[in-house]
Amino acid sequence: SNYIVLCSRKGIIKKTTLEAYSRPRQNGVNAITIKEGDQLLEAKLTNGKNDIMLAVKSGKAIRFPEEKVRPTASGVRGITLGSEDDEVIGMICVEPEKANVLVVSENGYGKRSDIEDYRTTNRGGKGVKTINLTEKTGSLIALLDVTDDEHLMIITRSGLTIRLEIASLRVMGRNTQGVKLINLRNDDAIAAVAKVSASKEDENAPEEEGSQENESIPEE
Repeated sequence: SNYIVLCSRKGIIKKTTLEAYSRPRQNGVNAITIKEGDQLLEAKLTNGKNDIMLAVKSGKAIRFPEEKVRPTASGVRGITLGSEDDEVIGMICVEPEKANVLVVSENGYGKRSDIEDYRTTNRGGKGVKTINLTEKTGSLIALLDVTDDEHLMIITRSGLTIRLEIASLRVMGRNTQGVKLINLRNDDAIAAVAKVSASKEDENAPEEEGSQENESIPEE
């Protein structure tokens, strides 16, 4: 009853039963055929009843039931890109009503939204706006499913790290810019965004050198 869902930057997804990987060969298993100019982005484990969400760097996202993707030998289109320069930046597979959606832009802005703000549709559409992108925010770079019990880690190319409590980020509507999660210095840029489980030990640990305090700045 478990599956692996693969997603490419051009919006192609493929669903395969987990059992298909139970007899690995010495040189690996061909999980998906990637066309020229495309590349594999994500691989997620699902239970057969998840909702799948894809987001693209132009700021749109699509949500559809996993049942809309049948296990096939070749991939199918998950989302239609708005232009040749657009690409998928993230995929999440969640149980409905059990998580919030968090998106982050390249200039350090982000926001948390209710997953129910994204109506379920058929796969292959263009999606709906997930964040109001401007020149100040930059393009979308990350999509995560989060809960109040988790923390957000943002790491920059210069090695600066910031850790935020997900619970400290209020839930906002889709058509908003969000808040500033991290202040980027000079030509620095975000290298990675990840979520981690919160624990009492983590909360009481001293701050490591090179990390940054929470400097979220709400937008008017």
